[in-house]
Amino acid sequence: MKLLELLGVFGGLALFLHGMQMMSSGLEAAAGGRMKAILEKLTANRFMGVLVGALITAAVQSSSATTVMVVGFVNAGMMTLNQAVWLIMGANVGTTVTGLLIALDVGALAPVVAFAGVFLMVFVKRAKLQHIGQILAGLGILFIGMDTMSAAMAPLREFPAFIRLMSTLSNPLLGILFGAAFTALIQSSSASVGILQTLAASGIVQFSGAVFVLFGQNIGTCITAVLAALGTSRNAKRTTCIHLLFNLIGTVVFTAAVLIFPIVPMIEAAIPGAKAEIAAMHVIFNLATTVLLLPFGSALARLACRLLPDREDAQETGSEMRLAYLTPVTAGGKDGGLGVSAIVVDQLRNELHRMLEMARQNVDTGFKAVLARDTAPLERVEQREEYIDFLNREISRYVSRLIAIETNEQGSRTVSSFFTIAGNIERIGDHADNLAGYTRLLSEKDIAFSQYAQEEVRQMRDITIRAVSALFSGEAGDEGWLAQVAQLEQRIDDMTADFRRAQLVRMREGSCSDEACILFSELLTDFERIGDHVLNIAQELTRAGTTL
Repeated sequence: MKLLELLGVFGGLALFLHGMQMMSSGLEAAAGGRMKAILEKLTANRFMGVLVGALITAAVQSSSATTVMVVGFVNAGMMTLNQAVWLIMGANVGTTVTGLLIALDVGALAPVVAFAGVFLMVFVKRAKLQHIGQILAGLGILFIGMDTMSAAMAPLREFPAFIRLMSTLSNPLLGILFGAAFTALIQSSSASVGILQTLAASGIVQFSGAVFVLFGQNIGTCITAVLAALGTSRNAKRTTCIHLLFNLIGTVVFTAAVLIFPIVPMIEAAIPGAKAEIAAMHVIFNLATTVLLLPFGSALARLACRLLPDREDAQETGSEMRLAYLTPVTAGGKDGGLGVSAIVVDQLRNELHRMLEMARQNVDTGFKAVLARDTAPLERVEQREEYIDFLNREISRYVSRLIAIETNEQGSRTVSSFFTIAGNIERIGDHADNLAGYTRLLSEKDIAFSQYAQEEVRQMRDITIRAVSALFSGEAGDEGWLAQVAQLEQRIDDMTADFRRAQLVRMREGSCSDEACILFSELLTDFERIGDHVLNIAQELTRAGTTL
């Protein structure tokens, strides 16, 4: 094989993969959020779940993308393990569309489709049409790459070493292992199936051996979801396990069926053309496996739970600082991809909710400790404050990565707001820590606030908790809700001014000590600052049009 021909194979593969990535990015920008909403709402019924999974995977031509989304939803607690089963089954059915398109030779229209897509991207100003153009351009480039590979691989039919390698694939075990390894390497079953069709069409691989490679490709496609599940919750890992079990069971059943029954000769007799034969087997494999396992979806979920039982260790019990929702979705070196940013936005929202709850607890505990002059809760407050700082660092790191890959305008605005929100929650945590710290001084120096000052502290606590709790409202992000939060913040400012004036009166009357006055003044400053940060968070939620 000449160097130019080898470069043609790699160039064609590069175009194929780039076209698929362009399609994913375009669809993510055009409809990532809506797709996420569809997945969340339409999975209660098993048949609807399979249908939705199949349609979305057919649209993006990537079962890996759909499965990664599902892993993220399960990890974020937005989807149960049983719901995930049906989507995974549907994703395996939907991924057969690429093979069918290749078999139908729609690649003849590829230059026209690519040109139309590039025209929309370059000459049209509307963002939505540009995203559609990106999808079309990606589809055209995908098939141009396939044709390039096909032409470059034709001389391989006369290359002895390659022919000997391909002849070994008639061994079922070797064929399955080869298909799984190659698909895991390029992390795209659609691409690997397309390459297999090209090899078969060139006469390099016989259909009788290609079927085993095809079965292995279905196993290899699980690697992307496996990488996405690294560092996630136990249920998210079980979701990946279900994906793997589905394809393993299907491979075992179909390998046995092909060896026992004349399935291969029947397909060869009924369907002309190597590309069409492989596409047909791909459809049969995934459809039949889905029909076979559909009644046992709940059993698959239970089996995954048995294979990955709950563990009582630091990571699961929360005795160490950890991220509860954020998933390293870019593990394996892929930044972005369909559904990735949609997943991380939800995970970020859940982490911020958790972070804000810790800050609220510290605010409440801080005020109570001051009133009771009780230092016992201080250690717990300090631990929470360290946890809040940890979450702020981790969330900021994720946001900085996500901003770089986010292509959806609304998603980009939301992610940017989350960065600001995390910083404001961290500042609320700092002021709550200050409040608790005053208790130590009150206790050590035996300082006591007057009855008037204590009543004012109680009023501060009540309105501060009201203000922070308002951020959890389901109406968050609405203009009317923002006005209510702004009123609470103004009330905090007014109370601060009133309490300072009252303090000056007590100082003139000599009813409070110098040290008590200084501490109370510092406490008022923290009280006012918390209100400011609450309003900042409310404004960011409204700007992003989202909730916590």
